[in-house]
Amino acid sequence: MNLLELARANPQATQAGVPEWMLGHFRRRTISFFDGRSDERTQVHWLQSRTFTIDLRLPDAAPPPVRAWQDYSTEELRALANHEGWMADSIWRDGQLGWEGGVSLQTHNRWPEPAILHRVGNCMIEFAPSGAYVEDWRLQATGGPLIGLRLIEERDAETGALLHLGGGLILCGEYAGWVHGRPDELADAPGTLRDRVAALQGDAGALAAIFDCETSLAKRDAAGHYRIALSTLPAQIGQILNLDGFELRSNGTLRQQLIRRDGRVLVRTFEIDTLEPDWQPAPSSPSTSQAEAWFAAEGETLGRYLTALS
Repeated sequence: MNLLELARANPQATQAGVPEWMLGHFRRRTISFFDGRSDERTQVHWLQSRTFTIDLRLPDAAPPPVRAWQDYSTEELRALANHEGWMADSIWRDGQLGWEGGVSLQTHNRWPEPAILHRVGNCMIEFAPSGAYVEDWRLQATGGPLIGLRLIEERDAETGALLHLGGGLILCGEYAGWVHGRPDELADAPGTLRDRVAALQGDAGALAAIFDCETSLAKRDAAGHYRIALSTLPAQIGQILNLDGFELRSNGTLRQQLIRRDGRVLVRTFEIDTLEPDWQPAPSSPSTSQAEAWFAAEGETLGRYLTALS
């Protein structure tokens, strides 16, 4: 069964998790640092299900070409090693959002601080408690499905071999985020992912293993397929997220069976976070009656150039 059809037939939403105003797909417009400088160019997307987050951060540049791993140059490997993509449990406590567990391409936590979040209209502002930075996020979703699935594991249907462990899928309106974890934890080693990759240049097997962790953002095309537009793995760009072959099991998990392009049959097992076929985000936020009266009274000047920024 197609995942969207399954969600319509079996809608369910957990009552736990983050506040309603935090749900959906947000794009970062800017990050401003304590030194007075700002970045408006890095491509950053945040997809929020009820109890977990998917995050993707890529440079504003053409992705490195698709090559055999042993053929990448030093500069191309460094660019790939600077990509950021992860999923983690969302912990909302005392007005701050933190993240725990999950899987990540990076081997160290580049963003260790929790988030102090405030939402005004379609704008969600994130403050670092230390004052290191502030981020301006804009809601992208206009409605449609909100589906959150945690990937427990992916196995070869014939041999039972474990291919991927951990990850997740969030569908939010016209966009979808997908995280595919490595089958095994990387061995402890000093340095960052950049350091490890630099030391492995030319070693196809080792590089394939270290980069075997994908985060992708897909957008729904005219035919209704979710086609990957951004990814930590350049080879995935243009590919379609396969949403067919799902079944709801008696234990409440989802099972997906799919056939890869090379003919290999895969079985994925998911834990359901939420299945909401007709979720509707709020593009505005609550305000006081006094504030609304002020806005109306001063509308001649306040409304001169108003537009919805995304």
